[in-house]
Amino acid sequence: MKVAINLLTDHPDHPSGAHWFWTRVIPEMAARLEGDEELHLVTSPRSRAMHQGYGPRVKYVTFPWSNERRKLRTLSEQAYAPVRLPLGGIDVFNTLIAPAVRPAPAVVAHFKTMHAFTTPDAVPPLIRWYRQRGYPHTARMADAVIINSESLRQEVERYLDVDPAKLHLIPEAVDHEVFFPGDPDEARALVAARYGVTRPFLLFVSSLWPYKNCEGLLRAFALARGDLGGHQLVVVGSPSDAAYAERLRSLADRLGIADDVVWTGPMALEDTVPLYRAADVFVYPSFNETFGLPLLEAMACSCPVVTSDRSAMPETAGGAALLADPHEPASIAAGILEAVEHADELRKQGRERAGDFTWASTAARTLDVYRQVHRARKERHA
Repeated sequence: MKVAINLLTDHPDHPSGAHWFWTRVIPEMAARLEGDEELHLVTSPRSRAMHQGYGPRVKYVTFPWSNERRKLRTLSEQAYAPVRLPLGGIDVFNTLIAPAVRPAPAVVAHFKTMHAFTTPDAVPPLIRWYRQRGYPHTARMADAVIINSESLRQEVERYLDVDPAKLHLIPEAVDHEVFFPGDPDEARALVAARYGVTRPFLLFVSSLWPYKNCEGLLRAFALARGDLGGHQLVVVGSPSDAAYAERLRSLADRLGIADDVVWTGPMALEDTVPLYRAADVFVYPSFNETFGLPLLEAMACSCPVVTSDRSAMPETAGGAALLADPHEPASIAAGILEAVEHADELRKQGRERAGDFTWASTAARTLDVYRQVHRARKERHA
């Protein structure tokens, strides 16, 4: 069985959460390959360097472009995949959006969000248009669709005409070799030296799209600040655009909290670890998530969590976080104050919850889906 995994949607200069996902899952799958099984990574000349050292059973299929040239990448996926993959004897193709022509005997769709449907304003118009047309086609063509939460299952079934039997729920996970508890005092000293954060602080880690609700967090921080006793708020992530960044900073000015908010900009995932270890509370009041991996990363580092009471966040938190209404800053503020008060209990519950999620399990279950669809195709054509 030869499985091709489409990695072209990542930008070589700006790796996404999907890059982190695959760099954890691929080596775990490679260690579990049996018989004549192989993984073939679909990369561009520039993105191939991002995926090395996976072992002799992991090979490469080179396409001209990845997401540094988004339009050309999309065109090559549509036109080249149905030609190139059969030439390589690919049996199973794992992808986000399938070409119009079937590129392999079996296709596995890997959906991580339905944002083109649930929060369309958060997706640029051309990308939104492509996904709103590509996802339904992919769901029809796919032999299996991998999703990461029950919340995403509900969204997929709402917006796409898909056979429920195709859906395979495989949660994402935490890299416990990276995210784990450490010395809080050592972490605070490091955070102070790197980012100038010298007081106890609340933490927010996310790409700054409007649906992530950093605005609601700023309003909640303004409400809770008087009862917090001198806390700062640290915001980690890059804004969706310059106008939105200015909107957030202007709001902080109007709320009178600008001097207490530290904007770090984007950073590598491993660099967030000391922030999680040092923070009093991680606050994630997003309006919509299909999994919410930062919740588990914070928990794994023994950081209390406050998150939203909707979409996938309660499911991912599993009772180990405090839930708030993301549309009500007062609710978020109350959650923050309660989390500070019950920090020790939340730290313990969070560590236990995060321990339930491993990349080894995610990889094993994903590989099982590839085997199932390959076996089913062979049996139908025997």
